[in-house]
Amino acid sequence: MARWSGILSRALLSFSAFGLSCQEERADQNVTPWFEDATARTGIDFVHITGGTGQKHLPETMGSGLALFDHDRDGDLDLYLVQSGDLPGLAGSPGAGATNRLYRNDGGLRFVDVTEASGTGDDGYGMGCVVGDIDADGDLDLYVTNFGPDRLYVNRGDGTFEDATEAAGISSDGWSSSAVLFDADRDGDLDLYVCRYLLYRVDFSHACEDRLGVRTVRSYCHPDVYPAAPDIFYRNRGDGTFEDVTQEAGVFERENGKGLGVVAADIDGDGDVDLLVANDSKPNFFYRNRGDGTFEDRSVVSGFAYNELGEAEAGMGIDVGDVDGDGNLDVFMVHYAMETNTLYVNRGDGTFRDGSGPARLGEPSLRFLGFGTNLVDLDNDGDLDVHIANGHIMDNVELFFANQTFAEPDFLFENDGGGRFANRSATAGDAILTLRVGRGSAYGDLDGDGDVDLIVSNSGDRPCVLVNQHEPRLHWIQLDLQGRASNRDGIGARIVLEANGRRQTDECRSGTSYLSHSSLRVHFGLGRSKHVDRLEVRWPSGHQDVWTNLEVDRVHTLVEGRDG
Repeated sequence: MARWSGILSRALLSFSAFGLSCQEERADQNVTPWFEDATARTGIDFVHITGGTGQKHLPETMGSGLALFDHDRDGDLDLYLVQSGDLPGLAGSPGAGATNRLYRNDGGLRFVDVTEASGTGDDGYGMGCVVGDIDADGDLDLYVTNFGPDRLYVNRGDGTFEDATEAAGISSDGWSSSAVLFDADRDGDLDLYVCRYLLYRVDFSHACEDRLGVRTVRSYCHPDVYPAAPDIFYRNRGDGTFEDVTQEAGVFERENGKGLGVVAADIDGDGDVDLLVANDSKPNFFYRNRGDGTFEDRSVVSGFAYNELGEAEAGMGIDVGDVDGDGNLDVFMVHYAMETNTLYVNRGDGTFRDGSGPARLGEPSLRFLGFGTNLVDLDNDGDLDVHIANGHIMDNVELFFANQTFAEPDFLFENDGGGRFANRSATAGDAILTLRVGRGSAYGDLDGDGDVDLIVSNSGDRPCVLVNQHEPRLHWIQLDLQGRASNRDGIGARIVLEANGRRQTDECRSGTSYLSHSSLRVHFGLGRSKHVDRLEVRWPSGHQDVWTNLEVDRVHTLVEGRDG
């Protein structure tokens, strides 16, 4: 009872705070909206299919994700969209024949469907995907998570892919959600961590109902009705095959879990990559890398397992970044309605504090349900902003809560440079304010103009291509990393950039947000700085390179061992 009274109190504060932030924005409106919904002119004709038949099976409300990656290495970002479709084992599911789709970027925001030619049209019941060069041949490979068997597509280097799932020894079945590729043991190969959600079967699921006055309404069950499915960690053998080392690596949790989001990052700054998992209504996981590819569970002692009230929240999407400019990577996680989104501020000693309130990211989120989320510099002023794709799980939520809807607007928060955020959603344009059932989200420079664009996947609907139009135009730099002793794309490399007396810290990451993968090209906004004084890359191998006086407003390719 105490918990519910606390939630209601926070909800009242939320409505007040949300109204105030909108009033403040109305006095500061820009002529040009921050983002334009350019989907209609891209040629992307994908429509997500949930496969729902009215029986309220949980998988149909949880998907799906997407990936932005250069599949043909021609220098621009292609788009892979995960389809759900036909629920396995359910007769009459309306998604028969639907597949995932790959769209090639031909420039000028024009995309061409190359699914059939590429061989990536997985017809499983899709959830998400992640990208990385798992065989170190210079091309990006694709891992797809499903409700059902997962798929590994290995890039042949000519725009086509081979289904290498069986040959690679991948055996993930059941219900997978988000996944991440990273080099856990610093041997130069990308290892794979797969979040799994629930032990759920369509032919053996519960029928959950809620009372609404004198009638009973069928609804989606709470995940607590079902046991957790343990996550899986695969070590890359370096020969195109993987070995399940979940228990040996120390990341096996049978009872807890219900993972929906995962990110790999060097949280404690010791040179190896740690794991953070967002769990649904269960304590979150923080696995600290011991340096040899095995992990120590630091979830509770670090302050990451629970929010500041000691509660386990319903974690969905997750991302990391240095939001306050202190050189430490902070963690942002989005949650279910009537729970605040949470900013875990990194103290720099392997522990966190809940900084959601001081950052002004908590209260405005209370009556919204977040899924995809991105920490990225959206205005090129040198600090990380926040985008959130919102959308409820219950398609009939309006019957129970007058102030909640199934489709919801996105959120856009602007960083003031010190880790405090202003809600700019109301002035960001219809691209942000239009009500949709948002799920996965990813970012990258789609049109090559030097600012970061967004793509959001929407449940039962078309995706949204959100093109950045922010004014004024500020300077930027983008980095393509090429590892030699390290993995090919430098995933896990830490970059420290100094320009005009200011320092920024980031890493190259594979797999963030919710079920999604953003561009591997690392982006820094520079404000009005006209050159980069110093840029240091600490590669996953441990080697460090330094570049000085780099030109701005261009893409630089940085090769391990070739500093300058």
